[in-house]
Amino acid sequence: MHTFTLNDGHIIEQIGFGTYKLNGINGVHAIHTALKAGYRVLDTAYNYENEGAVGKAIKQSGIPRKDITIISKLPGRYQSYDDVFQTIQESLFRLGVDYIDIYLIHWPNPRQGLYVEAWKAMIAAQKAGLIRSIGVCNFLPEYIDTLKEETGVLPVINQIELHPYFNQENMISFHKENDILIQAWSPIGRDNGVLNETCLKHLAVKYNKSVAQIVLKWHIQRGIMPIPKATKPHRQIENYTLFDFHLSEEDVHQINQLTREEGRRKGQDPASYEEF
Repeated sequence: MHTFTLNDGHIIEQIGFGTYKLNGINGVHAIHTALKAGYRVLDTAYNYENEGAVGKAIKQSGIPRKDITIISKLPGRYQSYDDVFQTIQESLFRLGVDYIDIYLIHWPNPRQGLYVEAWKAMIAAQKAGLIRSIGVCNFLPEYIDTLKEETGVLPVINQIELHPYFNQENMISFHKENDILIQAWSPIGRDNGVLNETCLKHLAVKYNKSVAQIVLKWHIQRGIMPIPKATKPHRQIENYTLFDFHLSEEDVHQINQLTREEGRRKGQDPASYEEF
């Protein structure tokens, strides 16, 4: 597995496993099979209400804790300084671990005006050893600039919606300049029709891969880390098997042309959308 090096020196594999809506015993089973397939980065969140399932699957797997990277997220309703510490502690209890590898602010919720306060609390929690790396989700460049101005600390990761219908090309240069890794949520578009695109089907035939593999490889070659979700073991293995082929620059450009001005799946613009 190839890796990315974060701006704080920590190393993360180039593909992770998304756990959104993987809850209860079925969620434990799906996460467990993903670990068996080779995934070592698990993406969860307080608001997914499945940190317990993630922890149970890790325990069942028998894989050493140090070999697994856990990502979790702070919900919008707990962005005040004191709430951050209590929320992280609750996530640790649910996961059954002593630390979280990467902790992210789930949404900036700019109208609330608390994301800088939350960031300062996360810096303190990192110094206390509760979390190892800190980052954000769904942050626009101006919000990241504010974090830097207020604290001098940049996120290691910004997890954003990114798929062929919404390629976020304008965000990539900013993140490269600031050495912030982009993680793509909804990397293959889920239910928005991306997988039915004719050009992607043609590329799948050309490279003898699935359409999903083509899309996930497109992310990685752009320096972006995808975190796809799959419940079926053969899909999990398929999504993880990306390092035996390489897309040409022309084919990457062709996929880039699929982007749309209104390409978000649900119109969740971080400048106005808020999640608690």
